[in-house]
Amino acid sequence: MRNKRMIWVVLLMVLVSGAGCSASEFAVLLDRSETGGQTASETTEAPPATVVVEVTPTPQPVVQAAVVDIEEQLVIDVYARVGPAVVCITAPQRFGECIGSGFVFDAEGYVVTNNHVARAANSLLVTLADEHTVAAEVIGTDPGSDLAVLKIDVPAEGLTVAALGESGTLQVGQRAIAIGNPFGLERTVTTGVISSLGRTLSRDDSDFQLAELIQTDAAINPGNSGGPLLDSQGKVIGVNTAIASESGVNSGVGFAIPVDMVKRIVPELIAKGRYQHPWLGISGTTITPEMVEAADLPQEIGVLISTVEPGSPADRAGLHGGSQQVVVSGIPMLAGGDIMTAIDQVEVKRFDDVVNYLASHTSVGDVVTLTVVRERQEIRVEVTLEERPGDR
Repeated sequence: MRNKRMIWVVLLMVLVSGAGCSASEFAVLLDRSETGGQTASETTEAPPATVVVEVTPTPQPVVQAAVVDIEEQLVIDVYARVGPAVVCITAPQRFGECIGSGFVFDAEGYVVTNNHVARAANSLLVTLADEHTVAAEVIGTDPGSDLAVLKIDVPAEGLTVAALGESGTLQVGQRAIAIGNPFGLERTVTTGVISSLGRTLSRDDSDFQLAELIQTDAAINPGNSGGPLLDSQGKVIGVNTAIASESGVNSGVGFAIPVDMVKRIVPELIAKGRYQHPWLGISGTTITPEMVEAADLPQEIGVLISTVEPGSPADRAGLHGGSQQVVVSGIPMLAGGDIMTAIDQVEVKRFDDVVNYLASHTSVGDVVTLTVVRERQEIRVEVTLEERPGDR
């Protein structure tokens, strides 16, 4: 009998290993072999075990989500506070369609916008955030900075005044928020960063340039002109004025007049209706390695003075323009003139440095000291700045 039982055990072990049974299933089979095929607790076949698959979701970056929420709320708050200060500038014949933007400068009803917006129609209207439209009077315009001031007759309690910030401490990469009326879409907000500083821009109506411009990638389109460019605190850091685009719409390169220049010019426009731009009276070219070789220049960095306008402050101070023509990379140019390397001991590397310094740091009547290289000798020349001639 014992041998027979051992045979059963061996057979059952073979069956278990061939069927891939678990140890618990083998124990049940062994129990059945001893009890006639059923266990004491089993009268029917047990259903197969249910397979449970536990899915663990990827944890979300909680810190990043919190930052996104803060940035989003920042823009919402800025728009809520400053949006009501932004106005739509239109004309009677445009039936309420915005031709440009502006913002309320103070509680007396002065509105800052662009010169090219103020000159767009013979008569102008201003629509406030509450849809109230009033007539606007042009108080002062300045083509040299593309700034203008309008005046509206609205009680102080009906106005939201935009707070002015500072542009002298701006840094590339800093947040930039624009509010305006692109394509007539009133009080539209766009965001980006400050892409660069100290840009100059050629004008269609003059050989002088717009100076010290802020470059931004915040979307600026036709109709944004005259609207504010804001920092993350909602303070005005610039007045949107132009875009660089081949199609006429935003390409990620927009320009704004810095608010420090607004602070210099707007009070003059309110008081006198015009602004006096300081004038030196030279044209020049930023020195390049090709110029150094072609013209045998003694200086590798600076501005080669090409021409000195007759009767200008530079002419009266005795500055020298070019006297001989050379060809640099296939382009004819004048050489032999003075090379400017500094103005008031501030280094000059490009001609834009001269334009920006005069616009930001000088006034008519100021005396500036120019460091120039003449006939390979460094000298200093004092120049008394005068007002830019005509409407230039």
